[in-house]
Amino acid sequence: MAESSPTKKQDLEIVEPVGARVLIRKDEDKKQTKSGIHLPDKIEIPTLTGRVVAVSLEIEDDEHYPIQQYDKVLFSPKDAVPVDFEGDNRLFVVPIENIVAVFRKAK
Repeated sequence: MAESSPTKKQDLEIVEPVGARVLIRKDEDKKQTKSGIHLPDKIEIPTLTGRVVAVSLEIEDDEHYPIQQYDKVLFSPKDAVPVDFEGDNRLFVVPIENIVAVFRKAK
């Protein structure tokens, strides 16, 4: 009777922001201008937009901040803390006061 090898269960690691902060996945930097000019690899247009991945409980319970998970936001990277969680380092913990706009569809 052959022994079955125990299956290793990988624990998923999550990042949960605390205080008045959100976790944002920054959009890809652009390699081409709006007029169609391709930029060299060393030059990129810095992108300050991204999607909210997680919202702290403090923000989630505060009606003054209309920010929810999956919202597309414009943010200032000044006090953003990079999360060394992925190889491409596109995750940032951002203070709520550094989110300057939320993109909404017109009704």
